[in-house]
Amino acid sequence: MGFKSGNPLPAQALYRRCDPEQFAFKTTQSLEKFSKIPGQDRAVEAIHLATEIDIEGYNVFVLGRPGSGRHTFVREFLKGKAAEQPAPSDWCYVYNFDDPRQPLALKLPAGVSKEFRVDIEHAIQDAQTVIPAAFESEDFQAQQEAITDEFKDRQEKEFQVIGKEAQKRSISVIQTPAGIAFLPMQDNEVIKSDDFDKLPEDQQKQIRKDIDDLTARLQRLMRSIPKHAREMRRKIRQLEHDVASLAVTGPLDELKTKYQHIPVVVEHLERMQADIVENVGLFLGAAEGAGVPAQVKQVMHSREDSALRRYAISVLVDRSGREGAPVVFEDKPSFSELIGKIEYEAEFGTMVTSFNLIRAGALHKANGGYLVLDAAKVLAYPQAWEGLKRAIKSAELRIRSLGDDIGFVSTVSLEPQPIPLELKVVLIGERIHYYLLDRYDPEFSELFKIAADFEDQVPRSEENVEHRARLLATVIRQENLRHMDRAAVARLIEESARHAGDNERLSTDIRQASDLLREAHYWAGHNGKELIGVSDVQQAIDSQVRRASRYMDQMQTEIIRDTLVVETSGARIGQVNGLAVTQLGGFMFGRPQRITATVSLGSGDVVDIEREVDLGGPLHSKGILILTGFLKSHYVKDQPLSMSASLVFEQSYGGVDGDSASAGEMCVLASALAEVPIKQSLAVTGSVDQYGRVQAIGGVNHKIEGFFDICEKRGLSGDQGVLIPAANVKHLMLREDVIEAVDSGKFHVYPVDHVDRCLELLTGLPSGERDADGQFPEDSLNHKICARLTGLAEKRRAFAGAGLKQVDDTDAGKTS
Repeated sequence: MGFKSGNPLPAQALYRRCDPEQFAFKTTQSLEKFSKIPGQDRAVEAIHLATEIDIEGYNVFVLGRPGSGRHTFVREFLKGKAAEQPAPSDWCYVYNFDDPRQPLALKLPAGVSKEFRVDIEHAIQDAQTVIPAAFESEDFQAQQEAITDEFKDRQEKEFQVIGKEAQKRSISVIQTPAGIAFLPMQDNEVIKSDDFDKLPEDQQKQIRKDIDDLTARLQRLMRSIPKHAREMRRKIRQLEHDVASLAVTGPLDELKTKYQHIPVVVEHLERMQADIVENVGLFLGAAEGAGVPAQVKQVMHSREDSALRRYAISVLVDRSGREGAPVVFEDKPSFSELIGKIEYEAEFGTMVTSFNLIRAGALHKANGGYLVLDAAKVLAYPQAWEGLKRAIKSAELRIRSLGDDIGFVSTVSLEPQPIPLELKVVLIGERIHYYLLDRYDPEFSELFKIAADFEDQVPRSEENVEHRARLLATVIRQENLRHMDRAAVARLIEESARHAGDNERLSTDIRQASDLLREAHYWAGHNGKELIGVSDVQQAIDSQVRRASRYMDQMQTEIIRDTLVVETSGARIGQVNGLAVTQLGGFMFGRPQRITATVSLGSGDVVDIEREVDLGGPLHSKGILILTGFLKSHYVKDQPLSMSASLVFEQSYGGVDGDSASAGEMCVLASALAEVPIKQSLAVTGSVDQYGRVQAIGGVNHKIEGFFDICEKRGLSGDQGVLIPAANVKHLMLREDVIEAVDSGKFHVYPVDHVDRCLELLTGLPSGERDADGQFPEDSLNHKICARLTGLAEKRRAFAGAGLKQVDDTDAGKTS
C-alpha cells in the first residue's frame, strides 16, 4: 500500500487483517495434528545435525526467547529420535572383594538388572538357609568331631607316653595350679623334701636328670600343641569350605548357566562364590536365647543382614519396560542430581555408607540417549556446570560428593568405578547465556559445537499461517479445549502479528498464543458456547490487558487530572509531545512525555539535562549528539554554532534511554530557535540521523495508542494525531478503537521520512529548501532558524570584539 510522507494514513494501513475466508476449514476440529514448529527451519536443521553426527563435542545449545516452543519441540523431536534407537545398557554396582572402597560397575543388557538383583537376593536367602543346615547336619558334625577327636587322641597319647616314661623312672606326674610337675617316688609314695636330701648324691643327680629330661619332653609336647591346633583348625576350615562350597554350588551354578551369555556376570558369580566360602561365618548366626539382650539381638540381626548387603546388586540404572533411547529432562540440575551421589545412613550412632547407597544422577539415566537441561538452572547451582563439563569431556561418570569435588571434605568414602558416558546433551537457554558462555568459557565451544537459534518472528506467509492454525488445533486436542471457528483463528493470527510488532510477520511466542487460547476457551464456556468465537478471543485479550493495566490507568488518570502536564490542544514554543514506552513484566504500554527546550546565546552546546543528572542512557546521549551535528551541518555550515540550548523530559523521575525521542527533540529545539509554536494536538516519535532522516523505532503501536487514549479521554477534536517514521508503517497493528477514530477523521497517523516534514506538520509552516544561492525562502521555518542562528553568531562576535577592545584600552592605560 503506497503512502506519501506527511500525508495521513488511511485506516486500512493501520492494521493488516487476516481473512477467515482464506482458510479451507470451518473449525479447528478438522485440522490435522502438527508436531513441528512453524518457521524454525534453521534451528530444526541444527538439532538434526547435532543428533545425527556421532562425533565428540557435537552437543547442542538451543537458544531463543522464552515461550518460543523450544522445550516442546525438543521434547517431541528427541522422543521421536530416541524411539528409533535401541535401549542402552543397564548399570549396577557390586561389592569389590579386592577393595571394598571401590565398588565395581557391571554393564548389563537392557532390562536385566532388576531380574539379576532378585536372583542374587534369592540365592543369598537360600544360602542363609542351606549353609546353616549343612553345618548342623550329622555328617558335618561327625566329620568335625572326628577332626577334634583326632587332635585330642594325639595329645592324650603323647601325654601317656611321657607318663609311662615317668613311671619307669619312678617319677610321679602331678597337675598343680601352676601347671604339670614331676616329683620323685619311692615305694609308690612321693619323696618328701627332707627325705630327698638324705638320698645319696648320685641318686639325687639321676632323679634331677630324669625330671629335667621329662620336663624337656613335656615342653616340646606343649610347644607342638598350637601347631597341632592350627592343623586342626585348618582341617575344620577346609571342611567348612567344602561344605559351604557344596551348599552354594547348586544355586550359583544355576545362575551361571542362566547368565552365561554375560561374561561379567559369570565372573562376578565366581568371585562371589569364593567370597562366600571364605566368609561363611556371615551365614552362621548365633542362636537367640530368651535372655539375650535386645542390643545383642540387634547386633546379630545386623550380622545376618550384612550378608545381604555384601552380596546384593545395587541397580543404578534400569531400562526394563522401556523401548528406545532415554530422553531425560532434569528440572533440578544440581551437582548431585547430575553426577549422582553416595548416601549415608545411621548405624549404632555412626553415619555409614556402602555401595548399596550409590544413587544415579541425570547423566546416568540419560546415558546412551539424550539429556535436556535448562542453562540458567545449571549455571545457578554450585559446581553443576563444572561437573557437567568434566563428565562430557572425560566421557565417564565418576560419582563423588560436592564437598569432595571442591576439596572441603577429606573423610574417607567410597570411590565407585567410573562408568563410560555416551550421550547428547541439549542445553536450552536465552541468547545472553549462549554468548556469555561462548565469550568467557574456553571449553564451551569445544563441548557445544552446535547452536540451534530459534527465530523470534517468522514471515506472515500463507504456509506459516496455516501451520499456526494446525498448531493451535494440536494444543486444543492435547489439553481437551473447545475448538475454534476460523474467525477466531484469524483473530489469534492478527494478535500474533501485533505481538510481533509487525503486520508482515508472526511472533513465535507459542506460550502467549496458547495462553490466549486457554482463556478464550474459558470465556466461551462462560458464555455458553460450544465453539470459541472471535468475541471470546477478544474478551480474553481485553481481560489480559485489564489485569495488567493498573499502572497504565493510574498514569493516564494523573495526566487527565493535570498532575502530569501533557497538553493535547493549543500551541506552544519550545514544547512538544514525545512518546515513550513502559514495560512491566509482559505488559507494554505507551505514554506521552512532554519535552521542552530553551535557547540562548552560547558556544554551541546542547545540554541534555537527563545526561547531566545521570538519568540519560548512552543511546539517548548519542541521539542528542546526532541532532547537534544535524543543526551544524543543516543550518550554519560556514559559521560557528553560537547558541546554548537545554533539552529535558519534563516530570520524568526515572532513567531515560533510547534515541526514539531525537526527532521530537530536534523539532522542539527548532521551535525554540525560530520562536514558532508547535501544535500540542500532535505527538511525535522517531530517531534522526545526521542528515535529518527520520528512522524507525520500536513500540510504535503502543506509543500511538498511548497518546490516543489521552486524547480520547479529553475528547477527540479531529486535529489530533501522531507523527511516526515512514519505515514503521509496516509495523502498524493498532487497536480497533484507534482504527475507527482514524476512519472517521477524528484522529490521524502521519508517516514522515525527514525532520522537515515533522516541522511542517507540527508548526503549519513550510520548512523550505535551499535555492541555488544556498538560501532558504524567507517565509520558511528553516529561514527563521538560520536567521536566529546568524543573529546569535553576530552577537557572539560583538561580545568577543567588545571584550578585546576593553583589554586593549586597559593595556594602553598601563603604558601611558
